[in-house]
Amino acid sequence: MRKLIVLFLGLFLTLPNLASAHNHTPVNHDGSESHKENCCNNGEDRHHLMHGDWKAKMAAREGKILAWVSQYTPEKKKEWTKMFSEKKVLMMKWLSPQNASKREQWKKERMEKIKKYRKQYDEGKITKEEFLKKVHDGKDMSHWQTYHELEKAVAEKNSENAKKYLNQLLEQYTAHNKMLKDLMSK
Repeated sequence: MRKLIVLFLGLFLTLPNLASAHNHTPVNHDGSESHKENCCNNGEDRHHLMHGDWKAKMAAREGKILAWVSQYTPEKKKEWTKMFSEKKVLMMKWLSPQNASKREQWKKERMEKIKKYRKQYDEGKITKEEFLKKVHDGKDMSHWQTYHELEKAVAEKNSENAKKYLNQLLEQYTAHNKMLKDLMSK
């Protein structure tokens, strides 16, 4: 009888863990959790912008960058702080209800472009690289590459590269802020 009680108690305690193990969260290439299976099915295309964990990740990344700025380019700390403040304000404005119609129009235009370029790619008129470049409006999403190169330089304690990548990243983030301003001024 005692063994039976222990067996049931053990089963009772492990079942919730088994259930949660089945509903695991996938992991991205950078080791962070991916919530694609949990939120992409609800029809939200900008799901990553709606999650608090996304905001927490961005805040953590900002903290890391500012720490590296203090270490490698302290003379630019003020410029970085101003840029991050501006970025937050711009994102809040862009995601506000007042800009909903602009966001929808931007999204519609973007989807039309993607369909057009996808058709050209499928017909063999453009290469995959050309397709990706056109889809990203000529930008190559280099800020992600720059950030990873910056992380690598910091890990290797290569101050020359860290300075170089911090300066590049500041330019890229500033350009992104300008793009948001332009989108909202249309």
